[in-house]
Order: sequence, then C-alpha cells, then structure tokens
Amino acid sequence: MKKIAVNTGGGDAPGLNAVIRAVTLSALREGWEVVGIPHGYAGLLDTSKLMPLTRERVRGITSLGGTILGTANKGNPFEMPEEGPNGVTLVDRSDIVVDNFHKQGIDALVCIGGDGSMRIGKKFMLKGMPMVCVPKTIDNDVFGTAITFGFDTAVSTASDCIDKLQPTAEAHERVFVVEVMGRYVGWIALNAGISTTADVILLPEIPFDLDKVCAKIRERDAMGRKFSIVVVAEGAKPIDADTLFTQGPKEAGREIRLGGISGWLAAEIARRTGKETRSIILGHLQRGGHPTTFDRLLCLRMGAAAVRFLKEGLTSVMTALHPPSIVPFPVDESVGKMKCVPLDCDTIQTGRAIGVCFGD
Repeated sequence: MKKIAVNTGGGDAPGLNAVIRAVTLSALREGWEVVGIPHGYAGLLDTSKLMPLTRERVRGITSLGGTILGTANKGNPFEMPEEGPNGVTLVDRSDIVVDNFHKQGIDALVCIGGDGSMRIGKKFMLKGMPMVCVPKTIDNDVFGTAITFGFDTAVSTASDCIDKLQPTAEAHERVFVVEVMGRYVGWIALNAGISTTADVILLPEIPFDLDKVCAKIRERDAMGRKFSIVVVAEGAKPIDADTLFTQGPKEAGREIRLGGISGWLAAEIARRTGKETRSIILGHLQRGGHPTTFDRLLCLRMGAAAVRFLKEGLTSVMTALHPPSIVPFPVDESVGKMKCVPLDCDTIQTGRAIGVCFGD
C-alpha cells in the first residue's frame, strides 16, 4: 500500500471532517500518500481537482461541520444525468472513474457515506476498486453498526430546538408539530422526542391513527395542560395512507426528497381539535453545526480503523461499532438492509411508560 484516496458522499453529517483527519494522519504515519476526491465518486471523473491531504491540510478540522472535500447526493457515476436533445438521460460513466483510479496509482479508497454511497461502492468493488467504507448518516439506519456518526449531533440539535419550542407552545396554549429527519426509520424522532418528553412521537415503523393522536391532545387539555408537542419523522405516515409525503418530483440520479407531513398533520389536528396548531420542519439544521464529543470520538476511531483494516489487507468491509470495539463488517451484508427501530426496544417502552402516544 502506497497511496490511498478518501471521499465523502451523500447528505452531509456532523463529523465528516473528523473522519478525514483520522484517515489522513493514520495513513501518513504508515508512510502512505493520501488524496481527497471532491464531491463523492464523481470527483474521479476530473482528476485535476484531486486534493493532496497533508498534516497541514487537515489541521484543526476535527470540530468543523460539513466536509472539506465537498459531497453530493446525485453524483452516481453509474447514472450520471446528462442533458440531450430528448431531455435528461442517465449515462454510465463508471469505467472512467475506475480508469482514473488506477491511472492515479491509488491502491485503495476510503469511502465515507451511507447506504446509497455503499451501494455504489459495492459496484466499484466488483469493478476492481479496493475499498473500505465508513458508514455515515444522521438517520442511523445503516445495518451492521450500532450507531452511525452524525446521529448523536442530530439528536442533540433536534432536542435543543424542541426545548426552545416548549415555552412558546405553553405560553400560547398551542400544539407544535415538529418534523425531523428520518426517511424510513425513526431513530431521531424517538430519541429527540423522548429526551424532551414530547407528548406524541410518530415513527415510520408505527403507522399512526390520527384519531388517537387527537385523543391524546384532548386528554392533555382536559387535565389543564393546554399545549402539546408532537414530534414526527419525515417518513411517518397514517395507517390509511399508501404514500409518503414528498417535496416535488424525483430528480434524475438522486433519492426522492421527503418532507411536509408536519404541515398536513398540523392542519388536521387543528381541524379536528379546534386547537391553534403550528408546524415546523427542522430540516438541514440537523445536518449542521459542530459534532458532539461523542461523534468526534466515534469519527476519529472509525477513520483510524479504516486505515488499520487496509493495513491488514481487509477490503470490501465497513467500519462498524460493535461496542466496545470498531470491527470490520462486510459491505455486502449491510447494503440494501435497513436498521429500523425495534418496536419492543427499551426506548419505546420508556415512552409508553411515561405516557407518550405513538399513534397506535
């Protein structure tokens, strides 16, 4: 091993820079050269923009949000959108990426990304690109690891926002519907909701009955608690709905964008209960800011582990937290699977014990 590359793909998450720093410093100590690939895999389509990573370049970035390499959630080289006479078509440019990878003398890639990035990575592995993945997503839905970095920071951010909404909800005797990220899983909604003692928590794993949600709000009113906090994951849906709430049509080469359930839910609650109801979407606030101490430490551990695995000759694996250790976990056994919230988990049991309504 003489030269490795590192990229960041998909939606950004707090802690990306800490992983980049750990990968760089660990590799340099092995005497390897390190280059950064800008904006995901597509950065290898133009090698003139590769970024040499040195001690100086990664100094002081551990606590910074975002990523010094840039990222993209629509840069899949296997399906690159290109404008043509008949509109936008998807073109396979993956062979160019593989060719440039080898021309640059890169021996292995450390890919920092979520399930989508690892699905693409699996295809490149089959094309002869050695790779170790570092799982990343604030949703915490990657199968095979106890937790993904960025999740702890996202929960802390969401909890802080919900804490700030409670006094104004109480002062005006309103219902606040707070929408958090969680495309297919409700980890953020569950943990932020429980930690702020929200009254209603709605998860993708539990289709909800709107009548029961409204009954909880009326129950609080009858007890003299004239305000309520509802936390809802963007991917939650009522029991009688077949589709998720989306933001516009699907764009070529990227995942469909979810969002908007909070507005619909607030309108329905107001109509059914007569309560003044407001909705708020926390959105990209959950991706921003400085990573928490927990996330910084996890990122540094995972970055160092990625280099250690490469040194040991391991590829086609991801760094997985199996407490207390970071261990290699086959990418093939992770991609395409979802780590959902277990309905019998301790946190849901805690919520039910303290009176939280999950809409079921």
